[in-house]
Amino acid sequence: MVCAGMLSALPLVVGCGSDGGSGGAAGGPPADAVTYWEHIKPVLDAKCNNCHTQGGIAPFSLETYADAAPLRGLIKQTTEERTMPPWPAAKGCNDYLGDRSLTDDQITLLGTWADGGGIEGDPAKEGAPIDPGPGNPLSRVDRTLEMPVEYTPTKAPDDYRCFVVDWPDAETSYVAGFRANPGNARVVHHVIAYLVEPAQVAELEALDAAEDGPGYTCYGGANVKASWLGSWAPGSLGADTAEGTGIRVDPGSKIVLQIHYNTLAAGAEPDRTSVDFRLEKSVTKEAKIQPWANPSWLQGNGMLIPAGEADVKHAFAADPTALAPNPGPLTVYSAGLHMHTLGAYGSLRIERADGSSECLLDIPKWNFHWQGAYEFVKPMTLNPGDKLSLECHWDNTAENQPVVDGVKMPPKDVTWGEGTTDEMCLGTFYLTR
Repeated sequence: MVCAGMLSALPLVVGCGSDGGSGGAAGGPPADAVTYWEHIKPVLDAKCNNCHTQGGIAPFSLETYADAAPLRGLIKQTTEERTMPPWPAAKGCNDYLGDRSLTDDQITLLGTWADGGGIEGDPAKEGAPIDPGPGNPLSRVDRTLEMPVEYTPTKAPDDYRCFVVDWPDAETSYVAGFRANPGNARVVHHVIAYLVEPAQVAELEALDAAEDGPGYTCYGGANVKASWLGSWAPGSLGADTAEGTGIRVDPGSKIVLQIHYNTLAAGAEPDRTSVDFRLEKSVTKEAKIQPWANPSWLQGNGMLIPAGEADVKHAFAADPTALAPNPGPLTVYSAGLHMHTLGAYGSLRIERADGSSECLLDIPKWNFHWQGAYEFVKPMTLNPGDKLSLECHWDNTAENQPVVDGVKMPPKDVTWGEGTTDEMCLGTFYLTR
């Protein structure tokens, strides 16, 4: 629920109620009191404790009353600010599977508990578990692939490293589900699995061989032509793809695991992460993860973000149904957005041929450290004549610059690129024809 590095910047309310945490009079808390066992534990278990566990990526545990009570002030502050739990997608845009955001009532409940002294209450009155809502969990594991060797991050606080893994199957198969298993959850912040097809394998192997040590540095992507197979961020439990769909993987392909290590919570500790796949021999609809951006942005100053500007906007819209050899309707199952550290906010929409507009994804406060794909509860249909619209905004003022090797960078003109101080405006869609 609380990111690494926030502890030094935010005030904590430490201690218990006047009676050591039970609150109220000697006979127990008032009947209408908000207590940990009855009201707060179910919220923390459902929304926070995928990350805030002993040995997890979060810097502290919230698994017990003794863990949570001293941090109640921080819990109230970060949930009211909606920085925690990390769910950047705005409410009211679309409905997503696996939504881990808090409701207004849950935020109020956490704040009331904090303001009331963090009353523990009676363990015998533990509240019922909260239904996490619709989801699509990984139903089985047919293939597990692991980093070739153990790796210890060499950059702080963030190290982006790509590891090349062989695809062992001798026949074509289809990825119909994905999950990552952090070898060291204290340092693994996110994982993206990329598919590199046989024609690009020689280029990939040369890239890998050019850098000493396990893997190679990779910030914005795999640094070679590749497509996404799946992604993971803390709190994700893995998921199947939509029924009857899957991404084709041919023999001789390679998998690139891009792992973002963050060392703020635990320092530089070793890791050997693995990924799980659900596989099918055939599918009803072959799927792909389609990147979406204005091709002109990738050339020269086509996506210029001038130094010192507080709100720079670039937008693009086009009809993807017209780009395939056999134009026709597309079914869109999920959407994701990618920018770098200067990003401020962005959105993805369908602009209908009749002039109407439907929201796919709205990220009102961009955070580079919390990215992922958002799967719709109801897939969206994109018809010929409709357009996929992408819009990104950046803040390139002195106050919003990245820190590189411990030094805050001065503002400079920025364009599209893979590097730490470059930028992107990229949509991603899981879709079928």
